[in-house]
Amino acid sequence: MSLNVKNKLSQVAKELARELRRNSTPAEKIMWGVLRNRKFCDKKFYRQYPIYFDNLGNETFFIADFYSFEEKLVIEIDGGYHKRQMDYDQLRTDIINSLGIKVIRFTNEQVTNELKNVLEIIKQNIEAK
Repeated sequence: MSLNVKNKLSQVAKELARELRRNSTPAEKIMWGVLRNRKFCDKKFYRQYPIYFDNLGNETFFIADFYSFEEKLVIEIDGGYHKRQMDYDQLRTDIINSLGIKVIRFTNEQVTNELKNVLEIIKQNIEAK
């Protein structure tokens, strides 16, 4: 891939990530309040972070809701529309897993109503490493 194409892809990813950060769901805001600034298990997390991968010779990306480099862990917060795209979400998870990154998913409702349980699951995934 040429540097020019890669640079354009990077710009598109950055703009999309910024837009997603500006339009965070209430559940994402709650989770970010817990994860930001190494407040959770002293781990660094990034919000709305592009993960690049090769798709049949073309570089593309997914935007992860939350990503920790040191843990190689993606946390996804799924809204109601994810019920209609379960196959796509599974493919996305499989691709990210193939990059050596673990994906765990929670619903908006789990984050807003069962935050303590959600955080325990995340902690278990961090400690299991």
